[in-house]
Amino acid sequence: MVANPTLLFPHNTERTARSGPAVSEKLLAVENVSLEYRTRERIVRATHDVSFDVFGGDRFVLLGPSGCGKSTLLKAVGGFIEPASGTISLDGQIVRGPGADRIVVFQEFDQLPPWKTVLQNVAFPLRVAKKLSRAEANERALHYLEKVGLAAFANAYPHTLSGGMKQRVAIARALAMQPRVLLMDEPFAALDALTRRKMQEELLRLWEEVNFTLLFVTHSIEEALVVGNRILLLSPHPGRVRAELNSHQYSQDSFGRSDFQRSVARIHHLLFDETEAVQ
Repeated sequence: MVANPTLLFPHNTERTARSGPAVSEKLLAVENVSLEYRTRERIVRATHDVSFDVFGGDRFVLLGPSGCGKSTLLKAVGGFIEPASGTISLDGQIVRGPGADRIVVFQEFDQLPPWKTVLQNVAFPLRVAKKLSRAEANERALHYLEKVGLAAFANAYPHTLSGGMKQRVAIARALAMQPRVLLMDEPFAALDALTRRKMQEELLRLWEEVNFTLLFVTHSIEEALVVGNRILLLSPHPGRVRAELNSHQYSQDSFGRSDFQRSVARIHHLLFDETEAVQ
């Protein structure tokens, strides 16, 4: 298993505002998890013997090439897929299905029902899962719409919003549920480069304000370094753990720095050099 973050981050290292608390409790434990799916011809192994821990306040990134099983692993954490072997537990309890303690934000823009307004999209899950009154659900929904800068669009419909705005609504809806872990499956992959960078900035700002725990999937090395404070590298199919790295020292201002580019090159080497030993 992975060490406690107090050991991963040396005491003599200056922590940035976005590095999270120095000491936190373990929330999520993925232990020796192998995942499989069936095709017409055979059973395919998506991940093999993957283990990692996520602590409170982490921005934990699953990074790997397409087809390495990182999205499948996220779905398993969400309770949508049962492991072929190994266990996934949250707060010490085995995950046996979906729950309001784990909310997923996908990359697709059509995840918002088009017949509901922005406010209704955020408030409806609260009424169903949290059993809040209409007034209570609307109040909380407006609070999180304000957090993502969309309170002025509360009565708009999804088809009137840009792709980035739709993703901000989806994030507000997820955060309004106040999950133990927010799961994000390549949420910015379909956005143009400028909007994607803006959404990364917004996500980090929200993390500073709300202090949620994040499990984030991406195949972009640069995005992983900026969004995450801990990164798990998965090998090409089937996904195996290649290494775990710390990236709390990087921010949106790091893109042009030489140490950032060296980290990008090192991660690329770890991901794609099959002879590289697991660190």
